[in-house]
Amino acid sequence: MHVAIAGNIGAGKTTLTKLLAKHYKWEAQLEDVVDNPYLDDFYNQMERWSFNLQVYFLNSRFRQIAQIRDSGKDVIQDRTIYEDAHIFAPNLHAMGLMTNRDYENYKSLFDLMESFIDGPDLLIYLRSSIQNLVAQIHSRGRDYESSISIDYLSRLNERYEGWIHGYDKGKLLIIDVDHLDFVSNPEHLGIVINKIEAEINGLF
Repeated sequence: MHVAIAGNIGAGKTTLTKLLAKHYKWEAQLEDVVDNPYLDDFYNQMERWSFNLQVYFLNSRFRQIAQIRDSGKDVIQDRTIYEDAHIFAPNLHAMGLMTNRDYENYKSLFDLMESFIDGPDLLIYLRSSIQNLVAQIHSRGRDYESSISIDYLSRLNERYEGWIHGYDKGKLLIIDVDHLDFVSNPEHLGIVINKIEAEINGLF
């Protein structure tokens, strides 16, 4: 089974991915942040590095999907290839931070990749307010995220909502995370697990 967690920067995707992997004994596929050679440069000079960063993520996630398919294991994935293509890349293009030429090249590459893959069995979308995202980003203190603006997060949130509204790749579970603390409150994690159980039991 392939479960994926989607959501804006700071929504709690990685935290929940790790907690659910431990609970269900699923293999966790985490986003390639630590080894990403473009992130620091991107946040310092978005226009110069946006295409490079997005192609790196696209490549990384396509490889993840191939590994998930070939492994035969139950896997939970932190962020999906669809978020790169439907949210982050078009947002950079709309902000004038990716050229028309680069964006068309990127879209063509994604369309080709998408023809070889299937969506996850279950997509869990973590819906969050901007206020909550900002608080979470500040609390984890990643240097390269310190320059992220509220405007940038707001644009991403709008695109996430639009994408989720039309999502048709498989089962979808939407969780409002503004008042949930998975880490400190086991009851909150239990609420999420109960919602997932209801969806998973309907998969088979």
